[in-house]
Amino acid sequence: MPDRQTAVATRKPPPPRTSARRRKNGGMWRRGRVIAVLAILSALPLVFHRYVPNSIGNLGSLLDTFLPWVGVAVPVLGLAALVRRSATAGVALLVPALVWGLMFGNLLVPGKGGGGAYDLRVLTHNVDAANPDPEKTAQDLIAADADVMALEELTSSDLKIYKAAFAKLYPYQVSRDTVALWSKYPVVETKSVDVGFKWTRALRAEVSTPEGKVAVYVAHLASVRVGTSGFTSDQRNDTIKALGRQIADEQLAGVIVMGDFNGTANDRSLAPLTAGLRSAQGAAGTGFGFTWPSKFPMARIDHILVRGVTPTKAWVMSSTGSDHRPVVAELRI
Repeated sequence: MPDRQTAVATRKPPPPRTSARRRKNGGMWRRGRVIAVLAILSALPLVFHRYVPNSIGNLGSLLDTFLPWVGVAVPVLGLAALVRRSATAGVALLVPALVWGLMFGNLLVPGKGGGGAYDLRVLTHNVDAANPDPEKTAQDLIAADADVMALEELTSSDLKIYKAAFAKLYPYQVSRDTVALWSKYPVVETKSVDVGFKWTRALRAEVSTPEGKVAVYVAHLASVRVGTSGFTSDQRNDTIKALGRQIADEQLAGVIVMGDFNGTANDRSLAPLTAGLRSAQGAAGTGFGFTWPSKFPMARIDHILVRGVTPTKAWVMSSTGSDHRPVVAELRI
């Protein structure tokens, strides 16, 4: 039987602590490789979204519409990287975070547009044909104190309610089927704008402000559908082209285009309309300006676009009972 000294002599010494530390640090870089790959892949839709074709279910436009939401992958994968304590995943996540920041970070910068004095406050709102309380919606819109208001998706019965509610503050009003405009300033000329529907979904009005005339367009473009055949937007795209041609031919220097376009500024299909126009929200608002659906907005499909006037401030109002939220902008003419 070995004595105590022999047993102590044959006992293996513990490994040095420095080796354990190296293994631990090395594991931080070896762990989370799958998360790192997913992080790199999440940057691809952002970088190459314009190369996703519309030939199959209009997938390109669908991706364009919800493109900012691709960035949700960063915090989700970041949490997974923290759980795994993976340095590799953490570094890889810098790629989609940087790409997203370069694409959308400017929307989060406060103070764009400069604020301050303005000449005209305008508002647009899809009031929803199924709105259960148009009277409340009318009072919410009055509280915004806009000089010019554009409303879309009006029913004939609801139009009477809005006319009665706005009569004292807005002496000038013009309507065409489901779209209408109210103004505190004289409306000197109006006409319907043909965008390819059997009924009128767009109008043009010349509003005579103290700083001069501006052409105001109110439009409600065709809806899109997401179904088994994909993202269906052909009819909407036709209305975009028709309205875009009308605005391109506009002779007045100051142009304001308002309404529900059923598409976001990122959607490539809106290019025939947005060409030469600035988004008031993009130029003078803070945040993404999501307007639909009203309970949890995920996309900005209601717009105020301008040419020849300068947005100084823009924002989205709270829900009014419609399935959309109103958009407001202050403009310098």
